[in-house]
Amino acid sequence: MAALDGGSRAELSQPGGEVEYGPCWVVGVLGHGGGGARAAPPHASWNAIAHRITDKLVGFTLIAGGGMLIGLALMPFVAVPAAGAWPYLLVSAAIHVLYYVLLMRSFRLGDFGQAYPIARGTAPLVVTVLAAVFAHEVPNAWAAAGIAVSCTGLTGVALWGMRGRRPNWAAIGAALATGVSIAAYTVVDGLGVRASGTSLGYIAWLMAVQGVVIPAYAAYRLRSRLIPVLRPFAALGLLGSVLSVAAYALVLWAQTRAELTIAALRESSVKSCSYGNNAGHRVGSGMFRIPRTPSLVRSLPCLHA
Repeated sequence: MAALDGGSRAELSQPGGEVEYGPCWVVGVLGHGGGGARAAPPHASWNAIAHRITDKLVGFTLIAGGGMLIGLALMPFVAVPAAGAWPYLLVSAAIHVLYYVLLMRSFRLGDFGQAYPIARGTAPLVVTVLAAVFAHEVPNAWAAAGIAVSCTGLTGVALWGMRGRRPNWAAIGAALATGVSIAAYTVVDGLGVRASGTSLGYIAWLMAVQGVVIPAYAAYRLRSRLIPVLRPFAALGLLGSVLSVAAYALVLWAQTRAELTIAALRESSVKSCSYGNNAGHRVGSGMFRIPRTPSLVRSLPCLHA
């Protein structure tokens, strides 16, 4: 656990302190090069799990509630985030709740193979803009071009699959709004975790705070039916929560070692040199038998963020 915890980038770069991890090293850990994606598969997996559970409120209640339990379990073993991190943490918790609501709507309106790439393809570009404005982290021309190509390619995957059909503008709008919410909490959390002094402490408290709202709403709405409807999906939903927390903890740690756009690049992790090698499509079609359009799979570009 200690390996994932630590102070800010500034503290790590001080003489005599820990070795500062360069962006290339962090990118390797996140899985954008070399030995394959590490953070993208668990993230795609929990999204696929959320889609697989037909009642979206049930699915997100289990995932958010499981995250809350993980956060509470971690609290005795991690440091409390510094005072300067709490405004970011609380704002992020509110944005995460909005993200859950938008993601539920996206999954209700469209299929996983379209909603996931649109949402994840939108986020990196917005993160890049927000990071430039609020963190003064402006990518060079090559990095900016790479992010633009990644966003265009990943979003284009979903749009290409819709050719010849009338677009479902409500589903596309919900997926785009989901992408904007992803970008918002990515930047807020990047700034917050740097101010916290503890990556693990930040993720623990974030999960505990944000995980209250969806289960509380489900308890109010379902009342006595809550436990019976949760029980059949409990194991699957809790697995989704573990994958969700693990994937996001890795991203938060990376943001203390590199620029905020590291997380943006992770969102667009596409390794599709062979058919169906995109994380979202591979998980959606392989694990949960979500239909995969052959022409869409063949269109996947070979992108390495």
